[in-house]
Amino acid sequence: MALPQSAYKDREFLAVIGDEVYILHHLFTTKTNVKQGLSNRHPISRRRHSQKNFLVVDSRTETSTIEGAFDSFTRERKDIAIVLINQHIADKIRGRVDQYNEAFPSLLEIPSKDHPYDPEKDSVMKRVRKLFGE
Repeated sequence: MALPQSAYKDREFLAVIGDEVYILHHLFTTKTNVKQGLSNRHPISRRRHSQKNFLVVDSRTETSTIEGAFDSFTRERKDIAIVLINQHIADKIRGRVDQYNEAFPSLLEIPSKDHPYDPEKDSVMKRVRKLFGE
């Protein structure tokens, strides 16, 4: 059964929880790319008094800060369509990530420069394997 349009019609932004390299890359490409449609993905929402759509995580970032950003992007913000999170950061809050099963915003675990992607850890891939009886 399809979701009603009201469930997603205002969701037009990406949110990113990642390391500094990925966040800088994301900010640079979304600010400088002028192709049609990409302007809606700008990481700073103009609607909510310039509320940030990203969290830069480093070795000093506390787990509670990551959890707070994750909860904000997935539960509180109704303008976020997709949440991208580096997989090694998702591992720090794996319980929350594995429990998240909403359609919007979609949650995607992504690799980082120093941490390769491991499909065995990915919560979406775990659900896919379960559906296929693996």
